[in-house]
Amino acid sequence: MSSHRQRLGALRTELARENLNGFFVPLTDEHMSEYIGAYACRLEWLTGFGGSAGSAVVLEGQAAIFVDGRYTFQVTEQVDPELWSYKSLPADDPVAWAIAHLKAGDRIGYDPWLASLGWEKQARRRLDAQKIELVALPINPIDAIWSDRPLPSQAPAFIQPENLAGKTSEQKRHEVAEWLNEKQADTLVLTALDSIAWLFNMRGSDVSCTPVALAFALTHKDGSADLFIDPAKTDDALKEAMGNAVHFHDQADFPDALKALSGKSVIVDPERTVAAITALLQDGGARLSYDRDPVVLMKAIKNHAEIEGHRQAQLWDAVALAKFFYWLSQTAPEGQLTELSAAEKLLSFRQESGHLVDLSFETISAAAAHSAIPHYRVTEASNLPLKKDEIYLVDSGGQYPNGTTDVTRTVIIGTPTEEMKQRFTLVLKGHIALATAVFPAGTSGGQLDSFARQYLWRAGVDYAHGTGHGVGAFLSVHEGPQRISPSGGAFSGGNEVLRAGMILSNEPGYYKSGAFGIRIENLLLVKPVEVAGAEKPCLAFETLNFTPIDRNLIDSSLLSESEISWLNQYHQEVCQKLLPFLSMQEAEWLKAATAPLRG
Repeated sequence: MSSHRQRLGALRTELARENLNGFFVPLTDEHMSEYIGAYACRLEWLTGFGGSAGSAVVLEGQAAIFVDGRYTFQVTEQVDPELWSYKSLPADDPVAWAIAHLKAGDRIGYDPWLASLGWEKQARRRLDAQKIELVALPINPIDAIWSDRPLPSQAPAFIQPENLAGKTSEQKRHEVAEWLNEKQADTLVLTALDSIAWLFNMRGSDVSCTPVALAFALTHKDGSADLFIDPAKTDDALKEAMGNAVHFHDQADFPDALKALSGKSVIVDPERTVAAITALLQDGGARLSYDRDPVVLMKAIKNHAEIEGHRQAQLWDAVALAKFFYWLSQTAPEGQLTELSAAEKLLSFRQESGHLVDLSFETISAAAAHSAIPHYRVTEASNLPLKKDEIYLVDSGGQYPNGTTDVTRTVIIGTPTEEMKQRFTLVLKGHIALATAVFPAGTSGGQLDSFARQYLWRAGVDYAHGTGHGVGAFLSVHEGPQRISPSGGAFSGGNEVLRAGMILSNEPGYYKSGAFGIRIENLLLVKPVEVAGAEKPCLAFETLNFTPIDRNLIDSSLLSESEISWLNQYHQEVCQKLLPFLSMQEAEWLKAATAPLRG
C-alpha cells in the first residue's frame, strides 16, 4: 500500500499549494452514476477501496473513509488503517467529521462536478455555521496528481433497435416535450446516463456493467434536443437514426451551452444534477426550476417490447444458471472450487448463450462466512474455498441486448444444519408472500416491504437492506424510482407508487455474521389483475426468472399448503422452460432439483 501513502502525500501537497486544509472525495462521476468509468475512480485510486459506494475526507494531518454496512469487511481488506480511519455510514457523516477536525477560518475544497446540488447547499450551510469555507475547485486536485489517469472511454455509441426499445426516440422526446409544456418550461437538462440512453434509444460501453454512453443532453419543448457527446463515439448511422431534430455537439461544449440559455425557463433534477451545472445556468441568466427528471418514471414503466425482451433475456440467463448449478452439484463436493473459480465458470456459461453483452454487476460469489456479507466482493486475497456442509451464495446478473437480469440463489454444499434450514425457509416464506401479493393501485413499495420480513420478524431477526430495487431494460440493474423498502431509515426509498410495467427484485435475506448468509432473489413484473368484487383496480406480480430454489435447505414442515403449492408450481415452470435447452445429464439433475415438495 506504499503507493497509496505516496498518493495521499501528493494530494496533501497539492491542497497546501491551493491554500486548502482539506478535500471531500466522493465516489461518483459528473452524472451522479452508481457505476463509473475508470477515469472517474478517484476514490479507488487514492485509497485502494474498490466498492461501489463510499466517500472520503482528506485533511492536513488525518483522513477518513466512509462506507456503509455492505462494505465493512471490504474496506478493511483494501484500505491501509495507518493512513485512513474507517467510518460507518449513516452513523458517521463526512461533513460532521470534517467540522469536528477543522477550525474556524479553515478552507475545505470540493469538486462541483462531483457534488449534487442538495449536498453542496447542505454542506455549505453547516460549514458556514462553523466559519469554515467550502471552496468549489475548478480542477479536481486528484486529477492534478494522477499522472496515468485513464481517459474517458471513446467506445462507439450504438442504437437500441426499435423492436427492442418499443418506441422511437422521436416518440419519447415528444412525451418529454409535452411534459415541458405542461410545466411551462423551455428546456430540460438531462445528466443521468441511463435517462439519456433510454430517451435517445442509444447504448454504449463506457461504464462497466451498465450499457451507457457518456453524454449530456438538453431537450426542448418543441421535441428537439441537443446531445453533447465525444465526436469519436458517433458516426453517420447513429446521427441518421436519431433524425434531424437531434443536434450533436462535442461534450466539451456543454458548459458554454448552459451559459447560453439566458432568459430560458430551464428545469433541472436536483437529485441527479451536479452543482457545477446549476452554477453555470445561474451565471448565464437562465430561469431555474427544480423537478424530477421525467424520463426516470417513463423508463421505469416498461412497454410491451421491453417486457417481452426481458422475458427472453431471463430465459437465456436461466439456462446458463441451470447449467452452472448442475456443474456445481457435480464439482463442489470434490473440494477444489473457490469463490473466484465458481464465478468464472458462471460467466462462461452465460457467455455460451452467444447473447451476453456484459455482466449487470460484479458477481457476488460468497462461501461460508462471506455469504453473511450482503455485498461481498471476492478478491484474490479474500478468495475462500467451497467446503462441504457450508452455504454458498451467488448473486449475479447479465446484460443482454433485450434485457437486464439479476438473480440470487443460496445452496448448500453437503448437509445443512437445522438452523440453516429454518432461516432459509423463513426467507423463502417471505419471498413467496411478496411474489403472491395482490394490492390496490396506488400502493407503494414501502407498504409491501413487510410482506417479505414478517416471518423473520416473528423469529426476532431481520435483514439490513431493502427488499427490492427497480431494474432497467438493457440499462441499469439498479433503477429508480420504484423500490420495495421501508419509507424511512438507512435504506429508504419506498414511497414511489408501483405501476403496471415496472420491474423490481424480490430479495429478502438473513445474515448471521461470521457464519452464513441467505438470500433468494427473483425479478417481478407489476401487472394488472382481476379481483372479484374489487372496488378499485388491483395489481399483482409476475415472476420473470426461473432458477431452482435449493430443496435441500427447505424445512417443509414450516411451509403452508399454499406455499408448497407455489413452490411446486414455480419449479414445474422452471422445468417446462429449461428442459429443451439442457443436456440429458443436466435435465436429469433439473428434474430432481424441481421435484414436487411434500409437507
